[in-house]
Amino acid sequence: MKAMILAAGRGERMRPLTDQTPKPLLKVGGQSLIERHLRSLGRAGVHGVVVNLSWLGEMIRKELGDGARFGVRIHYSEEGPVPLETAGGIFRALPLLGAEPFIVVNGDIVTDFSFATLRLPDESSAHLVLVDNPPHNAQGDFALDNGHIMAKGAPMLTFSGIAVYRPEFFEGCMPGRFPLLPLFRRALAKRALSGERYQGRWSDVGTPERLAELSSLMQ
Repeated sequence: MKAMILAAGRGERMRPLTDQTPKPLLKVGGQSLIERHLRSLGRAGVHGVVVNLSWLGEMIRKELGDGARFGVRIHYSEEGPVPLETAGGIFRALPLLGAEPFIVVNGDIVTDFSFATLRLPDESSAHLVLVDNPPHNAQGDFALDNGHIMAKGAPMLTFSGIAVYRPEFFEGCMPGRFPLLPLFRRALAKRALSGERYQGRWSDVGTPERLAELSSLMQ
């Protein structure tokens, strides 16, 4: 199984830190956010990784190189000066990801989730990892019912930014900028969206304050 790390975003909420440094290269506990993912994927036996690039993308490419020192092989998906949003970026990278299911992980989270545990049920076009709601997303995104993602239910949980997709999940999409949520809703309507709840370490590094707090905890 291959993987994609989403690294093209501008990181507006992280300014001024991201004015000169791309968000995935910000460090927590002495390691950049993206380096943590690369090493974790390599340990899980995922050795082919796609990284999408836009804002300050050349800095990411220069820092990571071909990925060999992290135990992976990196291919880059260039998006140009304007990021394509999450779904648009994944869709652009599909030729690099191949015909089999693949992992996608947000480049701005810190987690000890083991990618080796990810499975995609036969009847699902995508499988999402959900976490307990952080303070900044108290209402949650989805619920779970016997492994099926639901739009409503109790408890509501937050999408972690970790998922497995079949290429068919993006069937009918056109090149350009577009988000994931409409595709999630389409899969929900077909009952083709599965999920699991993870209760280990997970943090969304969305603001300088959250980055500082996490850094202090992981020193």
